[in-house]
Amino acid sequence: MNPEMRFITIVCLFFLVSGCAVGSDYKSPEVDMPSVYRSAASDTRDLSTAKSLADLSWNEVIVDKILRGYIDEALANSWDIKAAAARVLQAEAALRVTRSEFLPSVSAGGDMVTSRTSEKGPAGSSGADVQHEYGDVYVAMSTYELDLWGRVSRASESARARLLATEAAQDAVRQTLVIEVASTYLQLLQLDQDLEIGRRTLVSRTKSLGLTTSRSEGGVSSLQDIAQARILVLTAKASITETLRQMEQTENAFCLLLGRNPGPVKRGRPLDDHAVRTDIPAGLPSALLERRPDLRAAEQQLIAANADIGQAKAAFFPQFSLTGLYGFQSISLGSLFTSPAETWQFGPTVSVPLFTAGRLTGNYEFAKAQFEEAVALYQNSVQAAFRDVSDTLIAYKRLRELRVQIEELTEAYRLAADLANIRYEGGVASYLEVLYNEQELFDSELYLSRTKANELLTVIQLYRALGGGWQVKGNQKNDPGSTPDGPDVASTAKK
Repeated sequence: MNPEMRFITIVCLFFLVSGCAVGSDYKSPEVDMPSVYRSAASDTRDLSTAKSLADLSWNEVIVDKILRGYIDEALANSWDIKAAAARVLQAEAALRVTRSEFLPSVSAGGDMVTSRTSEKGPAGSSGADVQHEYGDVYVAMSTYELDLWGRVSRASESARARLLATEAAQDAVRQTLVIEVASTYLQLLQLDQDLEIGRRTLVSRTKSLGLTTSRSEGGVSSLQDIAQARILVLTAKASITETLRQMEQTENAFCLLLGRNPGPVKRGRPLDDHAVRTDIPAGLPSALLERRPDLRAAEQQLIAANADIGQAKAAFFPQFSLTGLYGFQSISLGSLFTSPAETWQFGPTVSVPLFTAGRLTGNYEFAKAQFEEAVALYQNSVQAAFRDVSDTLIAYKRLRELRVQIEELTEAYRLAADLANIRYEGGVASYLEVLYNEQELFDSELYLSRTKANELLTVIQLYRALGGGWQVKGNQKNDPGSTPDGPDVASTAKK
């Protein structure tokens, strides 16, 4: 058989068996999916509808323009976002490297050599031509593996799945960043309110200390009353100092999220001007699998692990490869590109693994174990996601109830404190009663402030748990500085 026929035979054989990829194609694992999300026992609303809070845009959930600007700034400047974008570029490059194995690598080269033989050496002789010139040029195809058993196809499938997993992880980083910015901003608003409560309380208690001192000078109050009034003043001062510490450190953390150096942070509307959304449809549990970026990433890792099994299995089969070279070679540069100087070689190579001391079997068992691990991690991630949504729905309902109760409790303490002051001024009660009620009122006001912030925070957490921002339009997916088409933190919906 002449060389041309051998080449045609090899090519035909390649196309006949190139589709025989070993290993099983990926199938999504069975998921134990609840029919509805669990909410608080007292919540009788049907939250499992086709609509979901996660389908809203950020601007439909967050109405504070200053906070929107901070979110845009964080998405443009955050180092976490830039690192995630770089990881996507790495995965894209790795996929290109893997896919390059589908085609042969071709290189071209040549050389030109001039040499001189010693006339006095063992090969030399006087009068002989001791100087020689020769050169060659060539085009070569390096060893090219025929993908008869699908090893390269499985490798490409694995690399592509890891790219998609990295992109989903980038979405998760973007989503987490927006949530952290909004949550930290709400924490700052809560600390602002705590500071206002502390300063207002300090003014009131300072006046009370002055009144008690005057009464003591008039012989109406005792030194014990003055000491107790002073305790209230010092408690308020200590609370203000602690709130300022937390505020300044939280501002530093907020600046880090924005990619800034530490510094003060401008605020928008106060905490009490942010109302909590009352419409929070959770949507269908089945939609959670495609909305949550962490679940998408976990499944892509599962696909990659399944493809790795195919690669490991293909290593048991014979490996067929091709090499080739075509060029010209001559000892005379003048005749380099002539027909007699033509040279070429082409031929297949086959390699059969006969004895590997268990290496191939070990790699295969290792790939299968990695797949089983990926299945377990995926199933765990799915159940954790359902729990995340359920926990947030429960927190949303219970915190609304708790906020109403704390408001009533605060009003009760405020009335008790007013009555205690009246009783003290009328000489009916001691200042110890004033001390107790004033301190309880102060603690209750701070508790109410934190409860309001946590109630707002549950809307953000629910949006994240439902996979908010899963729909990314246009080129935003590959632009680390773009804003995701997802929800914001607080709505102006009436309570």
